Amino acid sequence: MAVARCPSFVMDCPDPRVLAEFYGELLGWSVDIDDDGEWAEICRGETDCISFQRVAGYRAPQWPGQEVPQQMHLDVEVDDLDDAEAAVLRMGATKHEYQPSERGSFRVFLDPAGHPFCLCASAGGGAVGSGS
Repeated sequence: MAVARCPSFVMDCPDPRVLAEFYGELLGWSVDIDDDGEWAEICRGETDCISFQRVAGYRAPQWPGQEVPQQMHLDVEVDDLDDAEAAVLRMGATKHEYQPSERGSFRVFLDPAGHPFCLCASAGGGAVGSGS
Protein backbone atom coordinates (compact mmCIF):
# COMPACT_ATOMS: atom_id res chain seq x y z
CA MET A 1 0.00 0.00 0.00
CA ALA A 2 1.33 3.43 -0.93
CA VAL A 3 2.18 5.89 1.83
CA ALA A 4 1.96 8.96 -0.41
CA ARG A 5 0.64 10.18 -3.74
CA CYS A 6 0.77 13.12 -6.16
CA PRO A 7 4.54 13.61 -6.43
CA SER A 8 5.60 17.14 -7.25
CA PHE A 9 9.14 17.99 -8.17
CA VAL A 10 10.26 21.31 -6.70
CA MET A 11 12.94 23.28 -8.53
CA ASP A 12 15.14 25.85 -6.81
CA CYS A 13 15.40 29.12 -8.75
CA PRO A 14 15.96 32.88 -8.43
CA ASP A 15 12.45 33.82 -9.68
CA PRO A 16 9.60 31.29 -9.42
CA ARG A 17 7.30 33.40 -11.64
CA VAL A 18 9.70 33.30 -14.59
CA LEU A 19 10.14 29.52 -14.47
CA ALA A 20 6.44 28.82 -13.88
CA GLU A 21 5.45 30.94 -16.86
CA PHE A 22 8.15 29.34 -19.04
CA TYR A 23 7.28 25.72 -18.20
CA GLY A 24 3.56 26.46 -18.07
CA GLU A 25 3.67 27.72 -21.64
CA LEU A 26 5.99 24.91 -22.74
CA LEU A 27 3.64 22.21 -21.40
CA GLY A 28 0.31 24.03 -21.74
CA TRP A 29 -0.31 23.69 -17.98
CA SER A 30 -2.00 26.21 -15.68
CA VAL A 31 0.21 28.57 -13.67
CA ASP A 32 -0.33 29.55 -10.02
CA ILE A 33 1.96 32.03 -8.24
CA ASP A 34 1.72 32.83 -4.53
CA ASP A 35 1.17 36.39 -3.40
CA ASP A 36 4.73 37.02 -2.22
CA GLY A 37 6.34 35.45 -5.30
CA GLU A 38 8.36 32.95 -3.25
CA TRP A 39 6.55 29.89 -4.67
CA ALA A 40 4.86 29.04 -7.95
CA GLU A 41 3.58 25.90 -9.58
CA ILE A 42 2.26 24.62 -12.85
CA CYS A 43 -0.36 21.91 -12.95
CA ARG A 44 -2.20 19.63 -15.32
CA GLY A 45 -5.34 18.72 -13.48
CA GLU A 46 -5.14 18.15 -9.75
CA THR A 47 -2.33 15.62 -9.56
CA ASP A 48 0.39 16.53 -12.07
CA CYS A 49 2.40 19.50 -10.79
CA ILE A 50 5.88 20.98 -10.94
CA SER A 51 6.73 23.60 -8.32
CA PHE A 52 9.33 26.37 -8.16
CA GLN A 53 10.77 27.96 -5.01
CA ARG A 54 12.86 31.11 -4.64
CA VAL A 55 16.33 30.46 -3.20
CA ALA A 56 18.49 33.32 -1.96
CA GLY A 57 21.94 33.30 -3.54
CA TYR A 58 20.81 30.86 -6.21
CA ARG A 59 23.58 29.52 -8.43
CA ALA A 60 22.65 27.82 -11.69
CA PRO A 61 23.61 24.15 -12.07
CA GLN A 62 26.93 23.50 -13.82
CA TRP A 63 25.83 20.46 -15.77
CA PRO A 64 27.32 18.05 -16.67
CA GLY A 65 29.86 18.96 -14.00
CA GLN A 66 28.83 18.68 -10.37
CA GLU A 67 30.54 21.68 -8.78
CA VAL A 68 27.04 23.18 -8.56
CA PRO A 69 24.70 20.16 -8.82
CA GLN A 70 21.16 20.03 -10.12
CA GLN A 71 18.77 21.40 -7.51
CA MET A 72 15.33 19.91 -6.96
CA HIS A 73 13.46 17.77 -4.47
CA LEU A 74 10.28 15.75 -4.32
CA ASP A 75 7.04 16.71 -2.52
CA VAL A 76 4.33 14.10 -1.97
CA GLU A 77 0.83 14.47 -0.54
CA VAL A 78 -0.28 12.41 2.44
CA ASP A 79 -3.58 12.17 4.32
CA ASP A 80 -2.01 12.09 7.78
CA LEU A 81 1.41 13.59 8.47
CA ASP A 82 2.00 11.58 11.63
CA ASP A 83 1.16 8.24 10.00
CA ALA A 84 3.24 9.06 6.90
CA GLU A 85 6.17 10.16 9.05
CA ALA A 86 6.15 6.86 10.92
CA ALA A 87 6.01 4.98 7.62
CA VAL A 88 8.91 6.80 5.93
CA LEU A 89 11.04 6.46 9.06
CA ARG A 90 10.40 2.69 8.99
CA MET A 91 11.45 2.67 5.32
CA GLY A 92 14.83 4.26 6.11
CA ALA A 93 14.25 8.02 5.89
CA THR A 94 15.42 10.43 8.56
CA LYS A 95 13.59 13.56 9.68
CA HIS A 96 15.65 16.68 9.00
CA GLU A 97 16.44 18.73 12.09
CA TYR A 98 15.29 21.93 10.33
CA GLN A 99 11.52 22.13 9.73
CA PRO A 100 10.61 25.41 7.98
CA SER A 101 6.83 25.01 8.06
CA GLU A 102 5.55 26.99 11.03
CA ARG A 103 1.96 25.91 10.34
CA GLY A 104 2.91 22.25 10.19
CA SER A 105 1.53 21.73 6.68
CA PHE A 106 4.61 19.80 5.58
CA ARG A 107 7.64 18.03 7.02
CA VAL A 108 11.12 17.63 5.57
CA PHE A 109 12.92 14.27 5.49
CA LEU A 110 16.07 12.85 3.92
CA ASP A 111 15.93 9.69 1.83
CA PRO A 112 18.47 6.93 2.54
CA ALA A 113 21.00 8.66 0.24
CA GLY A 114 20.49 12.07 1.88
CA HIS A 115 18.21 13.70 -0.72
CA PRO A 116 15.55 15.96 0.83
CA PHE A 117 11.86 15.33 0.24
CA CYS A 118 8.70 16.69 1.83
CA LEU A 119 5.54 15.05 3.12
CA CYS A 120 2.74 17.55 2.53
CA ALA A 121 -0.69 17.43 4.18
CA SER A 122 -3.34 16.96 1.49
CA ALA A 123 -6.00 19.65 1.37
CA GLY A 124 -8.68 16.99 1.75
CA GLY A 125 -6.96 15.06 4.52
CA GLY A 126 -7.64 15.75 8.16
CA ALA A 127 -4.00 15.58 9.16
CA VAL A 128 -3.39 19.23 9.95
CA GLY A 129 -5.88 21.51 11.63
CA SER A 130 -4.43 24.74 10.20
CA GLY A 131 -4.49 23.50 6.59
CA SER A 132 -1.74 23.79 4.02
